[in-house]
Amino acid sequence: MIDELDRAFDDHDDGDPRLQPPGEAARRRRRFGWFRSVLAMCLAVVLLGVLGFGAYLVYDKVAGALGTPDWETSADGTPVQVEIKAGDTQAAIAKTLKIAGVVASEKAFVEAGERNPDALKIQPGYYKLRTHLSADDAVLMLLDGRNRIVNGITIPEGMSSFKVYRLLSAKTGIPEADFKAAAKDPLALGIPDWWFNRSDDKKVAPTIEGFLFPDTYEFAPNATADTVLRTMVNRFLTVTGSMSFADKVQAELGGITPYEALIVGSLAQAEAGNADDFGKVARVAYNRVYKRTPDLTCACFQFDVTVNYSRELAGKDPKPSSGLSHDELTDPKNPYNRNAEGMIPTPINNPGKAALEGAMDPPKGDWYYFVAVDKEGHSAFSEDFEQFCKDNETAVKNKVLKQSSC
Repeated sequence: MIDELDRAFDDHDDGDPRLQPPGEAARRRRRFGWFRSVLAMCLAVVLLGVLGFGAYLVYDKVAGALGTPDWETSADGTPVQVEIKAGDTQAAIAKTLKIAGVVASEKAFVEAGERNPDALKIQPGYYKLRTHLSADDAVLMLLDGRNRIVNGITIPEGMSSFKVYRLLSAKTGIPEADFKAAAKDPLALGIPDWWFNRSDDKKVAPTIEGFLFPDTYEFAPNATADTVLRTMVNRFLTVTGSMSFADKVQAELGGITPYEALIVGSLAQAEAGNADDFGKVARVAYNRVYKRTPDLTCACFQFDVTVNYSRELAGKDPKPSSGLSHDELTDPKNPYNRNAEGMIPTPINNPGKAALEGAMDPPKGDWYYFVAVDKEGHSAFSEDFEQFCKDNETAVKNKVLKQSSC
């Protein structure tokens, strides 16, 4: 007990080191040094925290005093044209405007958008703006439809490429010759070469016919014939890709290639008087070429529209069927004549999505004939020539036909 009291007393003795046990002084120095190190570290952390907080307060006051860089709208701003792309976020729009010199900072535009809920309604397209706008005014100008450069061009379904060039030229001012020149190399416009594969032995040069997807487009004011056609081809590839057109045709139509189905889609687009009949007309086309019947003299389409397309290829205007002579319809030198064996060389127009769906997934049926029987364009479909003639009589009674074609 006495020894323990002595040790306890010694631990608190700051007296003469010579009175302490051997090594005790060194241990005390080490303990004190460790304590000083810990204390120094704690003081450093506290000091850094104080300094950091102070710096934050200074920054906050300076930032508050300066504010987000923004301009007051200048009457002397330079006119500029900017493009807002589909899917652009507010941050992406802000970056576009900052680069164009429209706003002073991206942050100012984003904050202006947060103050104006309508900013979320800004539409993609091209806009006429000015440099040195306030962010709030930039938002308002993008929401004002008068500042949007609208040059929407609607390409109707079923137009041949030649008619498409004519329409595009009239709307854009680009010469028709430029479109024809750009169309000479369809592969260069983005059409994959596999699209031109066929199941028969016919060697046909790739053409853009069928790939100019009918839709409403807004082209840049400085667009060229090349960029316009590329845009339309890309729309075709996007739409058919979303439909899985090529995959479904190859998987479900027994050896028919996507290109041949595209040809049939163009025929359905031209021949069906009503969208409800696209699939049935496509089935007739497939049956006539791939399922021979005694009633038919050839494995051929026997459609007048193919002959008219050959006229367009030759630079001639189409004629109504009644205006086509027998020689024109059956010219053996014309690969698009009514009696041409097998699949014709190319599509004859640019079909829309509904016609493509009909060619991709036609209903089952052994139809070989059809004729429009009412003023709404609905057709009657038949398996044999006898029924076809009866349907012709119905069409005459309904004043759809002047006389029966039987």
